[in-house]
Amino acid sequence: MNPVKVGLLGLGTVGGGTFNVLRRNAQEIARRAGRGIEISRAAARDFDPERLPGIADIDVTDDAFAVVDDPSIDIVVELIGGYSPARELVLKAIENGKHVVTANKALIAMHGNEIFAAAQQRGVMVAFEAAVGGGIPVIKAVREGLAANRIEWLAGIINGTGNFILTEMRDKGRDFEEVLKEAQALGYAEADPTFDVEGIDAAHKLTILASLAFGIPLQFDKCSTEGISRITRADVEYAEQLGYRIKHLGFARKTEAGVEMRVHPTLIPERRLIANVDGVMNAVLVKGDAVGPTLYYGAGAGAEPTASAVVADIVDVTRVLTADPENRVPHLAFQPDALSDLPVLGMDDIETAYYLRLCAADRPGVLAEITRILGDLGISIEAILQKEPVGDAAEVPIIMLTHRVREGQMNQAIGRIEALDAVCGSVTRIRLEHLNA
Repeated sequence: MNPVKVGLLGLGTVGGGTFNVLRRNAQEIARRAGRGIEISRAAARDFDPERLPGIADIDVTDDAFAVVDDPSIDIVVELIGGYSPARELVLKAIENGKHVVTANKALIAMHGNEIFAAAQQRGVMVAFEAAVGGGIPVIKAVREGLAANRIEWLAGIINGTGNFILTEMRDKGRDFEEVLKEAQALGYAEADPTFDVEGIDAAHKLTILASLAFGIPLQFDKCSTEGISRITRADVEYAEQLGYRIKHLGFARKTEAGVEMRVHPTLIPERRLIANVDGVMNAVLVKGDAVGPTLYYGAGAGAEPTASAVVADIVDVTRVLTADPENRVPHLAFQPDALSDLPVLGMDDIETAYYLRLCAADRPGVLAEITRILGDLGISIEAILQKEPVGDAAEVPIIMLTHRVREGQMNQAIGRIEALDAVCGSVTRIRLEHLNA
């Protein structure tokens, strides 16, 4: 059979990695795919030819639409990133009857419903394994490997930058701002780190995972997001003393009332495997009713780890090029006409346990006032840690763990506690998940 012709859009970190992996492992990949796979054209405005041996053998243009419109191209691989012109290029490729592979989580989370509908109508595939977890094959696992299961919940450390920062804060007793600067120097964080440290990147990925797990349309705008910039070294130390670790977790759960989708700092018992995923590594824990808990761990970013997932998608597309479109695996795991209209719950309706840290006057009766407020709102306390005042300080830190409670109730409690004269400043709140499996 003739080789499959690939048009590569973008020769940056992931694009360069994809080019190198396809060239280096061409024979092995052809054995798996059943035919050769060749990059015949690429589009890039700026790239380093020295890190791409063999790039001179192909046509490289600065016009991405020229690649998408090339009739000889079978598969378009979009590795430009961002929303535009990625969306326009992908939709044009679909219109031209070409299959698409992308690593663009923002594109899928924001425009996936439109893209998948267009692909279904045109009878082409859109593959996006590399959009979540870099080289970890978690999308294939949820969409195909766990197809027999009713997915109950999933939890993921799906942003390496945030995980690196929290790991350094815990292991070396460093402050957030100090570690963030190092992450930027190492290339783990962008000059503007907002997408990483405020959870937007993780929310893109969680939106995709939730759709695959629960059979709902992609709804990024309904994913509740909270960053890690307010986490202090003291919070990390207190969590350790109580037997927990703080992770920036993406969490999705299906309940009778609807679907939870939330990204926020989370206390996890230190004995859980996912609590011990450190540095820039990623992991996703999925709980199915039949299989129980399954954990997917690996490199969540990087040139060749992500290229591993991109090339796997290219191989998958190549294998089914001649298959009847009606018999292919659906883009979001469930048949398009079987997606559910389950509501996505707002944070006030979410139920979870909490870690609370506050500063209060060191005098009798203050703790009783605080616990009375919690009790009046039906909030049970699991543990209290009251530290000694430092030197001549008139205030002491108080740390509490609560049992599960609805977020709306906790918001009321925090408002009343902060209104007490004896409480100085704001109450720090971090959600807590035991991830019982």
